[in-house]
Amino acid sequence: MLGFFNRRRFIAKSLWVPAAGLTFEHGPLVARLKAGAPAPRAAAAAPPMAKIGKLTISRLICGGNLFSGFAHSGDLLYVSSLLKHYFAPDKILDTLQLCEESGINTCILRTDEQIVGILKRYRKERGGKLQWIAQTYPKADNLRDNIKLAIDNGAVGAYAMGGVADTFFKEGRIDLVGEVVAFIRQNGLIAGVGSHSLETPKASEQRGFNPDFYFKTINAVGYESQSPAEVAALMKTIKKPWIAFKVLGAGRMKPRDGFELAFKSGADFINVGMYDFQVREDVALARDVIAKVKKENV
Repeated sequence: MLGFFNRRRFIAKSLWVPAAGLTFEHGPLVARLKAGAPAPRAAAAAPPMAKIGKLTISRLICGGNLFSGFAHSGDLLYVSSLLKHYFAPDKILDTLQLCEESGINTCILRTDEQIVGILKRYRKERGGKLQWIAQTYPKADNLRDNIKLAIDNGAVGAYAMGGVADTFFKEGRIDLVGEVVAFIRQNGLIAGVGSHSLETPKASEQRGFNPDFYFKTINAVGYESQSPAEVAALMKTIKKPWIAFKVLGAGRMKPRDGFELAFKSGADFINVGMYDFQVREDVALARDVIAKVKKENV
């Protein structure tokens, strides 16, 4: 209880930021913290599933940027600190549990000691069985160590973080992305290629890296992504599942708009960072949007 009131005091000091500066993502968080209401229990109905390689994965995946304090909030300097105060370890465990109870069966989280510790606690204390696809950070002179941390701690899949893979491409070292994919697959995990740029998946296809999936940004506000039409056109030519991320433009789009855009553009899955009190509504929304897009495509 003391921790909650400390967070309340933190919020009070932070509310000098003009309300107009808050994105759709941050407004509900401030309202929830001020109210102090408990998070709702999860809905029973699960989101639809689809396959990547040997794995069955919920088409709505729990993202982890918020857990690590990465809000991509532009000039709002207080937001990362706000997130770290809100997402104390027990709150992360609660959120993962809500996701699993809602039928989300997969999370995409960073590969670092904080997240590894959280996942160990989740499995031991909550009996959690969420599948972990690891966002990894290979270096040009050390491709394997960070990936091995994920492998050794129960990841079922992995990929090089989009910014890392894009940098390899820009530096003329796209071959390193192929080495990352090969190493992940050699260890029995599904292997992906992450990117913000369209050039990285293009080059991966041209070089025949043959990943199990792609992890690509798409949104209507140009946030670390190209136009939705460009993304959809390229991904339509690639015969691999793809996971869309930054689908809300870091909170700059309403969830329904972002979900619909991603699925209508051909995404097989969406990766979405969620506060605990958003899980239930996001699962219901994903089910509704997927059904709507399927009906429109019949």
